[in-house]
Amino acid sequence: MTEQLFFEDVHEEMEIPTLAKNPTTQQLVRFAGATSDYYQIHYDRGFAVSFGLPDVIVHGPLKNAFLGQLMTDWIGEYGTLRELNVQFRGMDVPGTPVYVKGVVRKMRVEDRMKLVECDIWLETHEDERTTLGEAVVALPSRSAQAG
Repeated sequence: MTEQLFFEDVHEEMEIPTLAKNPTTQQLVRFAGATSDYYQIHYDRGFAVSFGLPDVIVHGPLKNAFLGQLMTDWIGEYGTLRELNVQFRGMDVPGTPVYVKGVVRKMRVEDRMKLVECDIWLETHEDERTTLGEAVVALPSRSAQAG
C-alpha cells in the first residue's frame, strides 16, 4: 500500500516518482482480450510491419492506463483522480521498457477541494516522449486529518 500523500506534501515543480513498465506481447494479448481490441497491429508482427510500423505496438488505452496507475499510486488511498487527459505522439513496442513520469504544474483550492494539476508522460529509454498527458487530483489535507 502506498503511503498517503497530503496536499501539504506537494509543491509546484515536484517530480512524481517514476513508474517503470516493460510491456510484453503476452500483456498485449491479455489487454486485447480484456478490451476486445483485436486489431492485428497489436499482436501480428507481419501485419504491423506491412503497415510501416516497427513491430507490434502497445495499445493506446494501455498506455493511458499506465499514466492512470502513475497517478493513483502516487496519491494514495484517500486521493482522487479527477481528470486524466492523454495524447498519443509516438509508438511503443513490447520488450522495450517505458518510464511513466510526471511533474506538478499547479496547486489550487476550489470549492474547498485541494487540487493538484500535473503534466504526465510516457518516455522511452531513449528519452522520447511517446504519450503526453495532464491529470488533476484531489488530495486530503493534513489539517483535516487533525480535526
